[in-house]
Amino acid sequence: MIMPPILSIMIFLPVVCALMITIIRGEKGDEEIVEKNVKHLSLFGSLFVLAFALFMYVNFDKTSADFQFVEKISWLSAAGLSYHVGVDGISVYFVLLSVVLTPVCILASWNSVKTRVKEYMIAFLILESLMIGTFCALDTVLFYVFFEGVLIPMFLIIGIWGGPRRIYASFKFFLYTLLGSVLMLVALIALYVETGSTDIPALMHTTLDFEFQKWIWLAFFASFAVKMPMWPVHTWLPDAHVEAPTAGSVILAGVLLKMGGYGFLRFSLPMLPQASMYFAPLVLTLSVIAIIYASLVALVQDDMKKLIAYSSVAHMGFVTLGIFSFTEQGIEGAIFQMLSHGIISAALFLCVGVVYDRLHTRDINRYGGLAKNMPNYALVFMIFMLGSVGLPGTSGFVGEFLALVGTYKASTTFAALAATGLVLGAAYMLLLYRKVVFGPQKNKDAAAMEDLTAMEKLVLVPMALLVIYYGVFPSSVTDRVAPSAKSLLRHYEMSHEPLGYNEARLDSAPAGINKEERRSGL
Repeated sequence: MIMPPILSIMIFLPVVCALMITIIRGEKGDEEIVEKNVKHLSLFGSLFVLAFALFMYVNFDKTSADFQFVEKISWLSAAGLSYHVGVDGISVYFVLLSVVLTPVCILASWNSVKTRVKEYMIAFLILESLMIGTFCALDTVLFYVFFEGVLIPMFLIIGIWGGPRRIYASFKFFLYTLLGSVLMLVALIALYVETGSTDIPALMHTTLDFEFQKWIWLAFFASFAVKMPMWPVHTWLPDAHVEAPTAGSVILAGVLLKMGGYGFLRFSLPMLPQASMYFAPLVLTLSVIAIIYASLVALVQDDMKKLIAYSSVAHMGFVTLGIFSFTEQGIEGAIFQMLSHGIISAALFLCVGVVYDRLHTRDINRYGGLAKNMPNYALVFMIFMLGSVGLPGTSGFVGEFLALVGTYKASTTFAALAATGLVLGAAYMLLLYRKVVFGPQKNKDAAAMEDLTAMEKLVLVPMALLVIYYGVFPSSVTDRVAPSAKSLLRHYEMSHEPLGYNEARLDSAPAGINKEERRSGL
């Protein structure tokens, strides 16, 4: 069967819909009709993209580690650049996450966004196109174009439709991420000069000098660490979340943070294996600090959005722990954790948006006793809260468990320190839930709020079911991820011996081999 160019359709269909929205016009006084048409076209366009993504998912060969649905067209032949896209077990779920959350964002904004609706929907459609392109790109220049392009619509979404300090937050977000990405551009140019190729699959199988690897790794790290974000370059995230509209926070936490982890898996580990091992202790140290520090800061927050933003920093710490454990369980756990966090954190921000639209405040102390007048809201909020805590039976448990198992195999010390984040995570999320949902109803306006509307149920209930489904049937994800994770580790073992860096393994090195040399792979 001849397969259509499924990835190109998914990448460019949102752009086509955005162009169609620009030509929607109406007579004076028909603004409501125009806005309604814009919303429906945006929703139907994103649902069509979701349909194509499900077709891709169903036809994805879960036994293969190779790139699938590959399209390659010469772009700039003189420089060897090409339009090269494809997906494997690592990227397929990030594409799905992008196309699932886009219609969720459109529905979440259906009634809350009342100004410049046309431009708002165009921004989200362009953002969807760029997100899909980032996870599908198999050419370094193409990846950089999509990766950097994401900044523009997100900058506009925060800066135009955000809160009172939106200008400050949008510029902080833009400058932080842009600075790191400039260094990545320098690294990509250096790779091209050194190897003569911009093809990602070819670069993944190219052996580079160790000293050269270290400098390139640091340049990549500057970009991916800010994007995740890792401590101490995380300070842009709470401001961006607090000021962004609800849908902006959903897509920021759900997809954009995952680009950093994806970059480590696509670039750092396969292309720079020796440097990745050399700098692994640094990454693990920063990850543990992020987990503990962000959890402690979350404990004292009064703003619901800030609390969830700091929880995202802590959860991303488990992702980098899993990736740089260099174990199959760790890598699979990191990917699963990113998928799970993408659903749970997005849903938590939607839950904040539900009560914010009614009371127009995110102050935790302004709520209380919502279980009495909003029982349906209390139920779905509980599911997402327990998923964030990592309760067995939810998707949050699987990702954190696998990441910790992989980390334990590499270093018991780092695993033990990271495990404290589970206790702290339970503390701040349960405290948030108790203050908002239980207790006396001190505020009459909070006690008078209505329960979930039909639109809000349409958005939140499927996401709650996904949290439970992936928690009960994690193999539906790991079966597709495993071949690519194993392939990544096989390639790693061929270029670097052995895996792990706890002192027992290092001490077992034959006489005459220095520990530092063993650690760096020399």
